[in-house]
Amino acid sequence: MSDTANLRVAIIGAGPGGYAAAFLAADLGMKVTLIDPEANPGGVCLYRGCIPSKALLHVAKLIDESRQARNWGIEFAEPHIDPPRLRLWKEGVVKKLTSGLGQLSKQRKVEYIQGRASFENSNTLRVVKAGGAEESLSFDRIVIATGSRSAIMPSLKLDTPRMMDSTSALDLSDVPSTLLVIGGGYIGLELGTVYAALGAKVSVVEMLPGLLPGADRDLVLPLHKRLEKNFDSILLNTTVAGVKEEPNGIRVTFDGQGVKEREKLFDKVLVSVGRKPNSEIAGLDRTQVKVSQRGFIQVNKQLQTDDPAIYAIGDVVGEPMLAHKASHEGRTAVEAIAGHKVAFEPNAIPAVVFTDPEIAWCGLTETQAQKDNREIKVAKFPWGASGRAMTLDRTEGMTKLIIDPKSERVLGVGIVGAGAGELIAEGVLAVEMAATATDIELSIHPHPTLSETIMESAEVFFGTSTHVYRPKR
Repeated sequence: MSDTANLRVAIIGAGPGGYAAAFLAADLGMKVTLIDPEANPGGVCLYRGCIPSKALLHVAKLIDESRQARNWGIEFAEPHIDPPRLRLWKEGVVKKLTSGLGQLSKQRKVEYIQGRASFENSNTLRVVKAGGAEESLSFDRIVIATGSRSAIMPSLKLDTPRMMDSTSALDLSDVPSTLLVIGGGYIGLELGTVYAALGAKVSVVEMLPGLLPGADRDLVLPLHKRLEKNFDSILLNTTVAGVKEEPNGIRVTFDGQGVKEREKLFDKVLVSVGRKPNSEIAGLDRTQVKVSQRGFIQVNKQLQTDDPAIYAIGDVVGEPMLAHKASHEGRTAVEAIAGHKVAFEPNAIPAVVFTDPEIAWCGLTETQAQKDNREIKVAKFPWGASGRAMTLDRTEGMTKLIIDPKSERVLGVGIVGAGAGELIAEGVLAVEMAATATDIELSIHPHPTLSETIMESAEVFFGTSTHVYRPKR
């Protein structure tokens, strides 16, 4: 193990990948400089992404549950929405977390520079600080953690507050009476869920045949059914041919075989068609770093670029663009810089869609297995047979295991239902530890809980589920 005490390391970008890397590097004794345009660590996830959206989704869930309570003999008055106070609460959550990270940074003696960095060469950065001052700083190793930004389609670009991206949508300046979400991916559906709960009539347009193209269809189906009730319309196999601002809103022209209304006026339009990596870093061409045609920085399993002195992590190196993936890549990169024998090669990176119901999966999916022509067995447990789901009045869920038929090893887990995001970690552990269906079946789960559905899925595989009669053939 090499001596790390004298290693000077710079990390460009203080998101979940950048600050995780900086903090571990400091813990290992390196001299760390963390550079980011924001006043405190946190990045897009904390300032304008994961955290503020989940705060608003919690509010949406509360509103939906208050309405659902009518089924149980409890009636609440329709909520009065106060957007400024709601916005203030959301911003308060963000401020607490970012200031907390600022404190952790100081405690670890990480040098934090609010500013922007460009490369002079492989070991030297030119940093323009927030106040305008500039300086050149040299380092032994540099980690690029610049993240990604919302993709913009030129045909959908209008310079008006009525056209929103995910950042401006989270600002919650008001609640429009009608909202079109362009893109049926997780960001669009999460924000659409928030605005629908707050009272907007939400429509979603998706060019592909189904919502959430990356997820298994059986996981998406319960969500699609619920969104059909909560949203004004869901337009699949449909594209937006044009947008035009008028005095009363944005007139949108649709194109597709099943389109009934070719044109429609919306108060606001949210464009959510994916994200692009922030790899256009000034001076990067003065290094040996290589960038792919799609804009991703190329790295090996130690997250090292083609330039031995430079590493890259997170969204800027490729899919999946997830905060927890970036954090683990950041830690792997720092371990590699420290001389430890490491590689980033997980078997299961969990994905969670925080809609209602939530969808979560990890490891091998049915969709991927079909593409690879891989033999699998799928064991599904319907939440209609779960006592806990029944008490929550949320029986639309389902848990499934993707199992290797020969070894009976669990290759993947998929869950749709209330709180699926909190349940998927057990699936990640099962896949990473090469657990078998027997391991899960014999692990006693508490009753009555939703986590039992994972155990009962394993019982379904063996044809011995207590609450589902499905003999093994």
